[in-house]
Amino acid sequence: MYKLPTIIIQFDKEIESKAIPFFRGAVIASLDKKNILFHNHIENKLRYSYPLIQYKRIHKRAAVMGIGKGIEVISQLLTANNFSYQIGNENFEMQIESVNAKDHEISLTENTDNLYRLHTWLPLNSSNYAKYQNTGSMIERIQILERILIGNILSFLKGVSIHIEEQLELHITDIKGQCPLTYKNVKLIAFDIEFKTNIFLPQYIGIGKNASVGCGVLTVVK
Repeated sequence: MYKLPTIIIQFDKEIESKAIPFFRGAVIASLDKKNILFHNHIENKLRYSYPLIQYKRIHKRAAVMGIGKGIEVISQLLTANNFSYQIGNENFEMQIESVNAKDHEISLTENTDNLYRLHTWLPLNSSNYAKYQNTGSMIERIQILERILIGNILSFLKGVSIHIEEQLELHITDIKGQCPLTYKNVKLIAFDIEFKTNIFLPQYIGIGKNASVGCGVLTVVK
C-alpha cells in the first residue's frame, strides 16, 4: 500500500471547460518563479512525465491540483496573493475558496469493484484512432479502450513513483458519451466513461492525454 498526498486549491470563480488551458497560462504568467512542474516544459521541450500540477474545473470552478512532489512547489501559488487572471478576453478577480490536502491510499484490491468515472478522456491518437475506427465490433472497440486505459493508469503510477507487482485489471462498464474536441488545432475524440478496476485511485487526478488541462478527470462513483 502507498500513500499519495494531493492538494486542491479551489477558486471562487466559474470557468468554462474550454478556458482551462488559458487559466493554466494565466496562473503560470502570474508567478515570479516558474518551477518546471507548473508548465511541464524544459527549455521549450515537453517534460515527458506525468504532470504533477494540474489545472481543472471542479464543480464548475477553477482549481489547481498538486500531486506528490507537485505539493512541494505549489506554495508559490498560495503565497502569490495575486489572483487577477486574464483568461481569454476576460479578466477574473479570483479568491481562494478552499484548500483541501489529503493522503490517498493507493493499493490493489482482490476484486474489480472500485467504480470510477472519467470525464473528457482522450484515449485515441492518430495511430490507434484508425485502428479503433476500423474495428466494427463494439466489444473489440471497448477492449481497445480498456488496454489504453490500463496503460494510462500505469503511466500515472510510474509518474508518482508507485510500482505494483500484481496485474492491473479493469472493465469499462459504460460509455456515457463521446464528442469531438480540438486542442492546439488537433482534432480529438473525448469520452466520458465509467469503469471498474482492482486499484484504489485518488479523486480528481487526471488520466491520459492532456491531464494537465482538465482532460481525463477521474471521480469516484459512490
